[in-house]
Amino acid sequence: MVTPQSEIRHPRLHLSNGKDFLFLHVRDLPYFRALLRAVESRFYQDLDLPSPTLDVGCGDGHFAQVTFERKLEVGLDPWTGPIREAGTRGVYQLLTEADGAAMPYPDGYFASAISNSVLEHIPQLDAVLAETARVLKPGAPFVFCVPNHNFLPNLSVARFLDRIGLKPLARLYRAFFNKISRHVTCEDALAWAARLEKAGFKLEQYWDYFSPSALAVLEWGHYFGLPSLIVHFLTRKWHVTNARWNFVLILALLRKYYNEPVPQPQGAYTFYVARRI
Repeated sequence: MVTPQSEIRHPRLHLSNGKDFLFLHVRDLPYFRALLRAVESRFYQDLDLPSPTLDVGCGDGHFAQVTFERKLEVGLDPWTGPIREAGTRGVYQLLTEADGAAMPYPDGYFASAISNSVLEHIPQLDAVLAETARVLKPGAPFVFCVPNHNFLPNLSVARFLDRIGLKPLARLYRAFFNKISRHVTCEDALAWAARLEKAGFKLEQYWDYFSPSALAVLEWGHYFGLPSLIVHFLTRKWHVTNARWNFVLILALLRKYYNEPVPQPQGAYTFYVARRI
Protein backbone atom coordinates (compact mmCIF):
# COMPACT_ATOMS: atom_id res chain seq x y z
CA MET A 1 0.00 0.00 0.00
CA VAL A 2 1.35 3.44 -0.94
CA THR A 3 1.57 5.91 1.95
CA PRO A 4 -0.58 8.99 1.13
CA GLN A 5 1.27 12.28 0.76
CA SER A 6 -0.80 13.74 3.59
CA GLU A 7 0.83 11.31 6.03
CA ILE A 8 4.43 12.12 5.10
CA ARG A 9 6.42 13.65 7.92
CA HIS A 10 8.26 16.89 7.35
CA PRO A 11 11.98 16.04 7.00
CA ARG A 12 14.13 17.12 9.91
CA LEU A 13 15.34 20.68 9.56
CA HIS A 14 17.89 20.63 12.36
CA LEU A 15 19.98 17.49 12.06
CA SER A 16 21.98 16.09 14.95
CA ASN A 17 25.16 16.23 12.86
CA GLY A 18 24.73 20.00 12.55
CA LYS A 19 24.83 20.05 8.75
CA ASP A 20 23.36 23.04 6.96
CA PHE A 21 22.76 21.47 3.58
CA LEU A 22 21.77 24.79 2.06
CA PHE A 23 25.15 26.35 2.77
CA LEU A 24 27.08 23.20 1.82
CA HIS A 25 25.49 23.17 -1.62
CA VAL A 26 25.43 26.95 -2.17
CA ARG A 27 29.17 27.28 -1.58
CA ASP A 28 29.94 24.79 -4.35
CA LEU A 29 27.13 25.24 -6.91
CA PRO A 30 25.10 27.95 -8.65
CA TYR A 31 22.49 29.07 -6.13
CA PHE A 32 19.45 27.83 -8.07
CA ARG A 33 20.82 24.31 -8.41
CA ALA A 34 22.08 24.39 -4.82
CA LEU A 35 18.60 25.14 -3.45
CA LEU A 36 17.09 22.08 -5.09
CA ARG A 37 19.93 19.78 -4.07
CA ALA A 38 19.86 21.06 -0.49
CA VAL A 39 16.16 20.27 -0.17
CA GLU A 40 16.79 16.79 -1.54
CA SER A 41 19.77 16.11 0.73
CA ARG A 42 17.51 16.39 3.78
CA PHE A 43 15.18 13.66 2.54
CA TYR A 44 17.87 10.99 2.75
CA GLN A 45 18.68 11.59 6.40
CA ASP A 46 15.83 9.46 7.79
CA LEU A 47 16.03 6.71 5.18
CA ASP A 48 17.46 3.26 5.84
CA LEU A 49 19.89 2.47 3.01
CA PRO A 50 21.59 -0.81 3.89
CA SER A 51 24.97 -1.66 2.39
CA PRO A 52 26.01 -2.25 -0.29
CA THR A 53 24.38 0.79 -1.91
CA LEU A 54 24.38 1.64 -5.62
CA ASP A 55 24.17 5.24 -6.83
CA VAL A 56 22.61 5.16 -10.31
CA GLY A 57 23.89 8.22 -12.17
CA CYS A 58 26.36 9.39 -9.53
CA GLY A 59 27.72 12.24 -11.65
CA ASP A 60 30.68 14.06 -10.14
CA GLY A 61 29.94 12.76 -6.65
CA HIS A 62 29.24 16.16 -5.10
CA PHE A 63 25.71 15.29 -3.99
CA ALA A 64 26.83 12.09 -2.26
CA GLN A 65 29.75 13.89 -0.65
CA VAL A 66 27.46 16.47 0.95
CA THR A 67 24.52 14.20 1.75
CA PHE A 68 25.97 11.03 3.26
CA GLU A 69 28.19 10.49 6.28
CA ARG A 70 29.52 7.19 4.94
CA LYS A 71 31.09 6.15 1.67
CA LEU A 72 28.62 4.60 -0.73
CA GLU A 73 29.80 1.30 -2.11
CA VAL A 74 29.34 1.91 -5.85
CA GLY A 75 28.73 4.92 -8.07
CA LEU A 76 27.73 4.35 -11.70
CA ASP A 77 27.67 6.90 -14.50
CA PRO A 78 28.03 6.70 -18.31
CA TRP A 79 30.20 9.82 -18.65
CA THR A 80 33.99 9.85 -18.27
CA GLY A 81 34.41 13.42 -16.99
CA PRO A 82 32.01 13.19 -14.04
CA ILE A 83 33.33 9.74 -13.07
CA ARG A 84 36.88 11.08 -12.94
CA GLU A 85 35.81 14.01 -10.79
CA ALA A 86 33.87 11.70 -8.48
CA GLY A 87 37.09 9.72 -8.05
CA THR A 88 38.80 12.79 -6.58
CA ARG A 89 36.17 13.13 -3.83
CA GLY A 90 36.67 9.77 -2.14
CA VAL A 91 32.96 9.20 -1.53
CA TYR A 92 32.58 5.84 -3.31
CA GLN A 93 34.40 2.59 -2.70
CA LEU A 94 34.10 1.76 -6.39
CA LEU A 95 33.24 3.83 -9.48
CA THR A 96 31.96 2.29 -12.71
CA GLU A 97 31.68 3.99 -16.08
CA ALA A 98 28.82 2.13 -17.73
CA ASP A 99 25.34 2.48 -19.21
CA GLY A 100 22.56 2.15 -16.66
CA ALA A 101 20.76 -0.25 -18.97
CA ALA A 102 23.71 -2.67 -18.94
CA MET A 103 25.22 -2.70 -15.45
CA PRO A 104 28.26 -4.95 -14.95
CA TYR A 105 27.06 -6.33 -11.61
CA PRO A 106 25.64 -9.74 -10.63
CA ASP A 107 21.95 -10.33 -9.95
CA GLY A 108 20.77 -9.34 -6.49
CA TYR A 109 24.11 -7.87 -5.39
CA PHE A 110 23.01 -4.55 -3.84
CA ALA A 111 20.95 -4.05 -0.68
CA SER A 112 19.79 -0.54 -1.66
CA ALA A 113 19.99 1.96 -4.50
CA ILE A 114 19.54 5.70 -5.01
CA SER A 115 19.23 7.93 -8.06
CA ASN A 116 19.06 11.66 -7.43
CA SER A 117 17.58 13.80 -10.22
CA VAL A 118 18.90 11.49 -12.94
CA LEU A 119 16.10 9.29 -14.29
CA GLU A 120 14.26 12.19 -15.93
CA HIS A 121 17.18 12.58 -18.37
CA ILE A 122 17.28 8.96 -19.58
CA PRO A 123 15.60 8.01 -22.89
CA GLN A 124 15.78 4.25 -22.18
CA LEU A 125 14.17 4.73 -18.76
CA ASP A 126 12.31 1.43 -18.53
CA ALA A 127 15.47 -0.52 -19.37
CA VAL A 128 17.41 1.29 -16.63
CA LEU A 129 14.65 0.62 -14.08
CA ALA A 130 14.58 -3.07 -15.02
CA GLU A 131 18.38 -3.29 -14.75
CA THR A 132 18.33 -1.56 -11.38
CA ALA A 133 15.78 -4.11 -10.19
CA ARG A 134 17.97 -6.94 -11.48
CA VAL A 135 21.01 -5.93 -9.42
CA LEU A 136 18.99 -5.35 -6.21
CA LYS A 137 18.17 -8.00 -3.64
CA PRO A 138 14.49 -8.79 -3.07
CA GLY A 139 13.13 -6.30 -0.54
CA ALA A 140 15.90 -3.77 -1.20
CA PRO A 141 14.81 -0.09 -1.17
CA PHE A 142 15.24 2.09 -4.24
CA VAL A 143 14.87 5.83 -3.60
CA PHE A 144 14.97 8.53 -6.23
CA CYS A 145 13.61 11.95 -7.15
CA VAL A 146 12.51 13.46 -10.45
CA PRO A 147 10.58 16.46 -11.80
CA ASN A 148 6.89 15.72 -12.20
CA HIS A 149 3.85 16.75 -14.23
CA ASN A 150 3.72 20.13 -12.42
CA PHE A 151 7.14 21.23 -13.65
CA LEU A 152 6.18 22.70 -17.02
CA PRO A 153 2.79 24.16 -15.98
CA ASN A 154 4.45 25.92 -13.01
CA LEU A 155 7.15 27.77 -14.97
CA SER A 156 6.66 31.44 -14.12
CA VAL A 157 7.39 32.94 -17.53
CA ALA A 158 5.00 30.52 -19.24
CA ARG A 159 2.29 31.18 -16.66
CA PHE A 160 2.62 34.93 -17.32
CA LEU A 161 2.33 34.36 -21.07
CA ASP A 162 -0.75 32.22 -20.47
CA ARG A 163 -2.38 34.99 -18.42
CA ILE A 164 -1.93 37.61 -21.13
CA GLY A 165 -3.29 35.30 -23.82
CA LEU A 166 -0.01 34.32 -25.51
CA LYS A 167 -0.51 30.58 -25.10
CA PRO A 168 1.43 29.56 -28.26
CA LEU A 169 4.44 31.52 -26.97
CA ALA A 170 3.96 29.91 -23.55
CA ARG A 171 4.11 26.47 -25.17
CA LEU A 172 7.31 27.42 -26.98
CA TYR A 173 8.87 28.66 -23.75
CA ARG A 174 7.97 25.45 -21.92
CA ALA A 175 9.51 23.40 -24.72
CA PHE A 176 12.64 25.59 -24.60
CA PHE A 177 13.05 25.31 -20.83
CA ASN A 178 12.42 21.58 -20.88
CA LYS A 179 15.12 21.23 -23.52
CA ILE A 180 17.76 23.21 -21.63
CA SER A 181 16.83 21.18 -18.55
CA ARG A 182 17.44 18.02 -20.62
CA HIS A 183 14.20 16.43 -19.42
CA VAL A 184 12.88 13.38 -21.22
CA THR A 185 10.27 12.38 -18.63
CA CYS A 186 8.14 14.55 -16.30
CA GLU A 187 5.37 12.21 -15.16
CA ASP A 188 2.95 11.96 -12.24
CA ALA A 189 3.00 9.35 -9.48
CA LEU A 190 0.50 7.05 -11.21
CA ALA A 191 2.73 6.80 -14.27
CA TRP A 192 5.77 6.15 -12.10
CA ALA A 193 3.95 3.50 -10.09
CA ALA A 194 3.16 1.68 -13.34
CA ARG A 195 6.76 1.96 -14.57
CA LEU A 196 8.09 0.69 -11.26
CA GLU A 197 5.71 -2.24 -11.13
CA LYS A 198 6.65 -3.25 -14.67
CA ALA A 199 10.34 -3.18 -13.70
CA GLY A 200 9.87 -5.27 -10.57
CA PHE A 201 9.35 -2.67 -7.85
CA LYS A 202 6.53 -1.73 -5.52
CA LEU A 203 6.01 1.96 -4.79
CA GLU A 204 5.74 2.44 -1.02
CA GLN A 205 5.57 6.20 -0.57
CA TYR A 206 6.19 9.47 -2.35
CA TRP A 207 5.86 13.18 -1.77
CA ASP A 208 5.85 16.28 -3.96
CA TYR A 209 8.15 19.17 -3.06
CA PHE A 210 9.43 22.47 -4.47
CA SER A 211 6.53 24.92 -4.70
CA PRO A 212 5.85 27.16 -7.72
CA SER A 213 7.69 29.96 -5.91
CA ALA A 214 10.72 27.74 -5.32
CA LEU A 215 10.61 26.65 -8.95
CA ALA A 216 10.64 30.31 -10.01
CA VAL A 217 13.88 30.76 -8.06
CA LEU A 218 15.38 27.85 -9.98
CA GLU A 219 13.96 29.06 -13.30
CA TRP A 220 15.25 32.63 -13.00
CA GLY A 221 18.53 31.40 -11.61
CA HIS A 222 19.34 30.06 -15.06
CA TYR A 223 19.35 33.65 -16.29
CA PHE A 224 20.69 35.51 -13.25
CA GLY A 225 23.42 32.90 -12.81
CA LEU A 226 25.44 34.22 -15.76
CA PRO A 227 28.13 35.82 -13.52
CA SER A 228 28.70 32.45 -11.83
CA LEU A 229 29.02 30.83 -15.25
CA ILE A 230 31.71 33.34 -16.22
CA VAL A 231 33.61 32.71 -12.97
CA HIS A 232 33.37 28.95 -13.57
CA PHE A 233 34.65 29.28 -17.14
CA LEU A 234 37.66 31.27 -15.98
CA THR A 235 38.50 29.47 -12.72
CA ARG A 236 36.64 26.12 -12.80
CA LYS A 237 34.94 27.32 -9.59
CA TRP A 238 31.42 28.67 -9.24
CA HIS A 239 32.32 31.42 -6.76
CA VAL A 240 35.25 33.75 -6.20
CA THR A 241 35.43 32.59 -2.57
CA ASN A 242 33.66 29.85 -0.61
CA ALA A 243 33.80 31.80 2.67
CA ARG A 244 30.42 31.87 4.41
CA TRP A 245 30.29 35.69 4.45
CA ASN A 246 30.11 35.61 0.65
CA PHE A 247 26.73 33.84 0.84
CA VAL A 248 24.98 35.66 3.69
CA LEU A 249 22.49 37.45 1.44
CA ILE A 250 21.68 34.54 -0.86
CA LEU A 251 21.29 32.17 2.09
CA ALA A 252 18.84 34.57 3.70
CA LEU A 253 16.84 34.79 0.46
CA LEU A 254 16.77 31.02 -0.11
CA ARG A 255 16.13 29.85 3.45
CA LYS A 256 12.33 30.04 3.32
CA TYR A 257 12.25 27.86 0.20
CA TYR A 258 14.68 25.41 1.78
CA ASN A 259 12.37 25.17 4.81
CA GLU A 260 9.15 24.65 2.85
CA PRO A 261 6.83 22.05 4.40
CA VAL A 262 6.37 18.71 2.68
CA PRO A 263 4.33 17.71 0.79
CA GLN A 264 3.73 20.68 -1.48
CA PRO A 265 0.31 20.48 -3.24
CA GLN A 266 1.72 21.90 -6.48
CA GLY A 267 5.30 20.75 -5.99
CA ALA A 268 7.26 20.42 -9.24
CA TYR A 269 9.39 17.49 -8.05
CA THR A 270 8.58 14.14 -6.44
CA PHE A 271 10.63 11.95 -4.12
CA TYR A 272 9.88 8.22 -4.36
CA VAL A 273 10.58 5.31 -2.04
CA ALA A 274 10.15 1.98 -3.83
CA ARG A 275 11.14 -1.57 -2.92
CA ARG A 276 12.34 -4.48 -5.03
CA ILE A 277 9.65 -7.14 -5.17
